[in-house]
Amino acid sequence: MADLIVNGGKPLSGTITPSGNKNSVLPILCASLLTDAPVMLRHVPAITDVEKLVTFFTEQGSRIAWDKPAGTMRLDHSSFDARRLEGELPSGMRSSVLLFAPLLQRMRKISIPSNAKGCSLGIRELDPHLEILAKLGAKISHNGALTLALPKKFRAARHWPDYMSVTATENFVMAAALADGTSTLLNAASEPHVQDLCGVLVAMGAKISGLGTSQLIVEGVKQLRGGTFTINTDYHEVVTFLALGAITGGEVRVRHSLPHHFDLITRSFEKLGVIIEHDGTTARVRRGQRLVIETPYTSNLLPKIEAAPWPYFPVDLLPCLIALSVRAQGQIHFWNKVYEGGFTWMSELAKFGAHVVVSDPHRVIVFGDKPLRPAVVDAPYIIRAAVALYMVAASIPGRSVVKNADTIKRAHPNFVENLRTLGADVEWK
Repeated sequence: MADLIVNGGKPLSGTITPSGNKNSVLPILCASLLTDAPVMLRHVPAITDVEKLVTFFTEQGSRIAWDKPAGTMRLDHSSFDARRLEGELPSGMRSSVLLFAPLLQRMRKISIPSNAKGCSLGIRELDPHLEILAKLGAKISHNGALTLALPKKFRAARHWPDYMSVTATENFVMAAALADGTSTLLNAASEPHVQDLCGVLVAMGAKISGLGTSQLIVEGVKQLRGGTFTINTDYHEVVTFLALGAITGGEVRVRHSLPHHFDLITRSFEKLGVIIEHDGTTARVRRGQRLVIETPYTSNLLPKIEAAPWPYFPVDLLPCLIALSVRAQGQIHFWNKVYEGGFTWMSELAKFGAHVVVSDPHRVIVFGDKPLRPAVVDAPYIIRAAVALYMVAASIPGRSVVKNADTIKRAHPNFVENLRTLGADVEWK
């Protein structure tokens, strides 16, 4: 595990070019298993989860050529040998579940240990994935190991899951793309990275309608082709660096910002007194933001930021705004409607002197603009929570340490390098 050594109190200013979206590249990599034709990907981030998938593919005989400096990757699964697979999927990454549908399509049967159950955000159940695969014709059994079998090929089905699950929706479209007949998923997730996966599948020959909505209709085709595809910018990284500029009083510009995804994100920043500007595809936060929490018209209620499945404010970005609110004047209520373990790191914020009341596993109230001090804190295995702890440390003059922060590398391939270009005094140790 690696620690971040932070000498804070310096305004961060400059221009950042963000990496490819982690949450897009992982399902797209898994979807490349659906064809034997070569697939070329551009703007591939050099993150640990991608490394794990590439290792897994090559261990089964796939030919992968990854030029990390150029951000390109060529995948050829025509030599994928199912007999090499001994049950272990890549460990330490929740997105291993995205291999279920592609592996079943290719192998007809997989048997794996029941270890892909959750993470620090709380219990992340497998049931929505298994329900979808069963609806589409898979046979599920559990006897010490989880066994999934596909007697013939996926068959079309209509399914309405309990809630919008990103990875379950992605498993659905990967399975339904090659199924017999037309499948419908209601209550589908519609996050930008789900749209990215669907867009790549369509370019590979899949027939999917309803992209960006809560109803996806997939007409199965006989086979998919390869092609060349570019991974979209990671809007999480865009928000992270804008928030870092705001909390340190600097001016940060982020290129390729996908402004069409930012209406609600921009409004949520405004609730904390931060103005985000968009000039074409460049987003900017100007220096010296006031950081005053907006008073709602219904003044007897606390201002609130609610995070839930898209098109709500993204849950994964909530920690960045919580960090900002610690520095802002006023009080604000944050509501995480997805993860019951999303606020377990509030005690680490308190080590800096932050005043946070945990109302229940899903809600916290932050009392901002309290005196802060440097501290040594422990990062949870939650990417943006580790980033948020760094954000607070960067805003405080003096030396702080964010321990076990290398979970950040799962999404930010050049985090420290980018920070240094902005003038940060930070290093891994």
